[in-house]
Amino acid sequence: MRNRQNRRIGHRYVIANILLLFFCVAMRAHAAEGGDAATERANDLFRWINFAIVAAVLIWLFVKKLPAVFRGNADKISSAITKATAAKEEAERQVREAEAKLANLQREIAALEATARREAIEEGERIRALAQNDAKKVGIAAQAEIEAAERAARLELKALAASLAVEGAESLLAKQLTPAAQETLLDTFVKSLEGRPN
Repeated sequence: MRNRQNRRIGHRYVIANILLLFFCVAMRAHAAEGGDAATERANDLFRWINFAIVAAVLIWLFVKKLPAVFRGNADKISSAITKATAAKEEAERQVREAEAKLANLQREIAALEATARREAIEEGERIRALAQNDAKKVGIAAQAEIEAAERAARLELKALAASLAVEGAESLLAKQLTPAAQETLLDTFVKSLEGRPN
């Protein structure tokens, strides 16, 4: 509402100045035709009145408008300073947090290295134990295979020895068993059967 009134007053001053300017131009044109001293004084008076009106309008505008503009700028600057201060405090807080995390990070890295070393030692021992266990199992399995192969070889050797013994006995028997010896053997066998009860 107040802005509207100020605009109306400003428009009135502008219109009044335009009218005064036209009046001055008309007076000058008239003075150029007539050229007397009274017209010259009237022109000077109108110039001073015009100057006073323009000066009054400018002073009024500066007094009325500039303080609000300066206050608005001061408020913007104050708001920007407040925001900048808050941003600076936030940045400082983040820097402090980052420094604290960095300090903790070194401790965490040392702890992780110690944990990794301990786990590597434990894993090495576990792998060593598994390898020893596997080596024992392989040794037991190899021993069982050796024993099985040895038994199989002994059995095969016994079978071979028995086969050789039978062949040797057959050949010896074939050499020593003549038809006369066969008859004697047969007779002895029959006699042994006769002595037995049925």
